Amino acid sequence: MLTANQLNNALTLFFSLMVEAIPFLLLGVLFSSALLLFVDERKLVAAVPRHPLLAALAGSLIGCLFPVCECGNVPVARRLIVQGAPSSMAIGFLLAAPTVNPIVFWATWTAFRDQPEVVFLRVGFTLLIASIVGWVFSTQADLRPLLQPTVTRAMPSQSTQARSSSTRSHGNGATTDSDLALLQSGTFLLGTGTQPQRLDDPAMLSTNLALSRPWTDRLPLMLDNVVQELRELGGVLILGAAIASIIQIAAPREVILGLGQNTITSILAMMLLACVVSICSTVDSFFALSFASTFTTGSLLAFLVFGPMIDLKNIALLWSVFRARAIIYLFVLAAQLTFLLSLLVNLYI
Repeated sequence: MLTANQLNNALTLFFSLMVEAIPFLLLGVLFSSALLLFVDERKLVAAVPRHPLLAALAGSLIGCLFPVCECGNVPVARRLIVQGAPSSMAIGFLLAAPTVNPIVFWATWTAFRDQPEVVFLRVGFTLLIASIVGWVFSTQADLRPLLQPTVTRAMPSQSTQARSSSTRSHGNGATTDSDLALLQSGTFLLGTGTQPQRLDDPAMLSTNLALSRPWTDRLPLMLDNVVQELRELGGVLILGAAIASIIQIAAPREVILGLGQNTITSILAMMLLACVVSICSTVDSFFALSFASTFTTGSLLAFLVFGPMIDLKNIALLWSVFRARAIIYLFVLAAQLTFLLSLLVNLYI
């Protein structure tokens, strides 16, 4: 049970985290919503190199143009796949976009300005891991066995009849896998009547309906998307900040120091925490900063690199695009590479 003094300290830490993080969350949501409705991904797909490794690297860097967090990168990656992007590019974007973008870089620099190596190693490790995993996935010539049926039906090589059938199933009220998917940031727009319209609906994916509207019509859609994302991500931010505050105040100091200063357990503990807390990449650097005095630099990097790639919330979103074995491949590869790179930091930096 927390004492009155501990509760006051926890509240102080909680509000300090919220005050620092909220501006970056708002800025990230505004950018992702604007680009979602004003940029055509098909033009990017056409300019991507054909070599798998270069395509993976290009996909990883596209996050600079689409500053979305790990809630918004899944629907964008899905649209890239449906638009015919190479698998390595889509996977590279999926893993790197939440971290390799100007909003997250700025937020991380603000939090770790006294440790600039954390900022640059975070970006470098993320690019390296995303490129390697994307390259590995490029060996799968046809991604369809790894994708959910609702995605394969919308892919370019599928017949027009299959796509139109999928579109009709949405129109007549029939329930599909995508209808059962969890609420996804950046995928809902104001539709007709009382029903929102999904940007990752096969009909939207194949026709780019949002981009075909006049820009004056897109502004209300953008504002609606901002509100939708703030509702979802704001709740996650509050929960994450509360967890960080309680852990810092309530957990025995010797336990935190015992885990945090060990070369290996510190990395494993922070990777597990990143997966469970599922905090938005736009503000996770402020969460990690609260552990900077007790955990190793490598473990902080493990949290900042692994969390935006794979967490419990993100796994639920990934399920709407990939089958179980593909998610397991992503999880295992990303976890192994993150652990190895973080261990090297603890050993040599």
